[in-house]
Amino acid sequence: MKKIAAITMVRNDDFYLRKWVEYYSRELGGKEHLYIYFDGLDQEIAPFCEGTHAEKVQKIGTHVVSAEKGRLKFLSEKAAVLLAEGYDLVIGVDADEFVIVDPKLGKTLVEFLSELKVKGSASGLGLDFGQKLGEEPDVTEDRPFLQQRHYAQIGTRYTKPSILARPYTWGSGFHRIKGHNFHIVKDLYLFHFGYFDMKRLQDRFQDKDRLAQGWGKHMKKRSRAIRLVTELKARRFEPWTAFARFVQKIARPPYAWNKPGMFGLRIIVRIPDRFQDII
Repeated sequence: MKKIAAITMVRNDDFYLRKWVEYYSRELGGKEHLYIYFDGLDQEIAPFCEGTHAEKVQKIGTHVVSAEKGRLKFLSEKAAVLLAEGYDLVIGVDADEFVIVDPKLGKTLVEFLSELKVKGSASGLGLDFGQKLGEEPDVTEDRPFLQQRHYAQIGTRYTKPSILARPYTWGSGFHRIKGHNFHIVKDLYLFHFGYFDMKRLQDRFQDKDRLAQGWGKHMKKRSRAIRLVTELKARRFEPWTAFARFVQKIARPPYAWNKPGMFGLRIIVRIPDRFQDII
């Protein structure tokens, strides 16, 4: 088996981080493969992080743009160290993002990636979850996310080069690798849950720390996922994810050749029940 690490940076995000630790420790064979950096010495390391490599660092940046650049530079450097120290692959994601193997294969993430030849980097197909208002109630912490949320937009924004086999530099939000293309892997997905609950989204608007960094406009824009899954017809998962994977392999925005494109298509899919116990 390949030796694989997962790395992230968080600030005031225990709700997602708890799920992140549970998921990646199970899929990668233990908490010792998780590296968590808390953005700011004022943060508290939660008890559920015991057994991981969790540490507090000086707060990076005071505005969303400068903070993101500094954050990803920091994490890219940490990933390079892990690769140099013996890890075969490093997964870099936010705490609300989960790289998932299709359950139909019956393989853990480490088993799947151990069989995959990764020359430089690998990407899962991005799915941005929303809340279908009127059908799906508020999310609770005591049940798996995927038992409570069933709809997602196939989004180019979350088709990310999350998995590194070489010491590359991630762009802001892990959305690209500077100077390199990406490879979308069949049966591999990146599920994003950051804006999948209207109540939680509204609560985040009240977070003075995030508002001070300039996140208010960003969070308001991201509520679109809730609107889209509520208003648009959900399509079948298999044919439309296969279609999206093909399109994103060949389409590129004119302003960013190393990011995927979808010609502006807005495709909502219903997630099959086989995924419901994963997260």
